[in-house]
Amino acid sequence: MIDSHALVDSQAELDDNVSVGPYSIIGPNVQIAAGTWIGPHVVIKGPTSIGYDNKIYQFVSLGEDPQDKKYQAESTSLEIGDRNEIREFCTINRGTKQGGAVTKIGNDNWIMSYCHIAHDCYIGNQTVFANGASLAGHVHIEDYVILGGFTLVHQFCSMGIHSFSGASTLIFKDVPPYVTVWGNRAEAYGINKEGLKRHGFSRDKIRILYQAYKIIYKRNLTIEQAIEELQKLTDQHSEVQELISFLRQSQRGIVR
Repeated sequence: MIDSHALVDSQAELDDNVSVGPYSIIGPNVQIAAGTWIGPHVVIKGPTSIGYDNKIYQFVSLGEDPQDKKYQAESTSLEIGDRNEIREFCTINRGTKQGGAVTKIGNDNWIMSYCHIAHDCYIGNQTVFANGASLAGHVHIEDYVILGGFTLVHQFCSMGIHSFSGASTLIFKDVPPYVTVWGNRAEAYGINKEGLKRHGFSRDKIRILYQAYKIIYKRNLTIEQAIEELQKLTDQHSEVQELISFLRQSQRGIVR
């Protein structure tokens, strides 16, 4: 299942059920599990591990050296999970020693054309990156996040579970779970109501999350004061606890 015009290093480990298209180059220390399809003109540099049933389209670059001036050719890695779809011209770099030495992509993510994921980023599961969305180094993206086309996320920022960014958004601070942001610079525009409905959130849960949003954004409270108010909603609502945990751990402050 390896095209005769592909170049696969003898030290790469590919399952017999991996397909590699013409003119693709796979270097040493690359591991690819069964069911993964590699299109033409793809370049994969190790150390990189790729899980099951991924689809990687033409002109993608995976596992290249991080774009970080501190990088001194030390051994770092890229880890990609299962059932991800990575479209044309995407670039995903390995980690750096200073950032934990690994860039990690979870499962069931849809990464559209021309996206860039820099060194030491962590991507959860079932995210969507629309065309041209790009992450600087050390960005943390949790499960079910959707990045609109040409969204740019500054280094060390985090986006919480089920958050959403509109097209051409520029993010310099953390985006709390369930929140929609948009603009240059990003501002909060309510909760991600449509996304939550699509993932089966009940009206009651959405109502509680909207109450939580108003506490954070509509009452001119400090983060510490907002956390105190949010704790009154947590008894039967684990989603609010998710918000509290995110706010406590935020290092950059949140998008307002």
